[in-house]
Amino acid sequence: MAFLGQYEHTLDAKNRLTIPSRFRAALSSGVILARSLDPCVWIFTPDGWEAFTSSWIRSRDPFDPEARKVERFFHGGSFDVQLDAAGRVMLPPLLIEHASLGKEAVVVGCDSRIEVWERGRLHARQQEDEPTVGDSARKLAGTNR
Repeated sequence: MAFLGQYEHTLDAKNRLTIPSRFRAALSSGVILARSLDPCVWIFTPDGWEAFTSSWIRSRDPFDPEARKVERFFHGGSFDVQLDAAGRVMLPPLLIEHASLGKEAVVVGCDSRIEVWERGRLHARQQEDEPTVGDSARKLAGTNR
C-alpha cells in the first residue's frame, strides 16, 4: 500500500496520535516510529522499515565511522509499537522533541512511510520547497531542462 494524502490531527494529553483510518489496516501488524533526517517523525510498517534499513543502513561498511553514526541515529531513534484499539500510537518523548511536536500535527503520506510534522513547521517547509520542487525533480531525474 502506498501512503498518500495529508491529514490534520492533534496529539492528546498522553502524546497519542490517531492514525488516519485509511492507514490502519497497513499498520495492523506493527508500527515502527523513527526519527527522520527532517524535523519530523517517520512511521513505517515493519516490512517497510526492514526494506529501508536493509538498503540504506545495513548495506554500509560497519567499520566506517560515518556508517555507524547513521546507524546509531536511526536505530537509536526508532521504536517498535502497536496501534491501540482506537487506532492510536503513543509518541515517545525523544521523537516529540526531535519533531518539536505540540498539540497540532499533520500526518503526511509519503509512499512507503508516513511523516508526522508540527503543523506550522510543515506549512513553512512546504512554502519554502514549492517554488523549487520542479528543479529538484529534474535534478534527481538527471536532466537540466
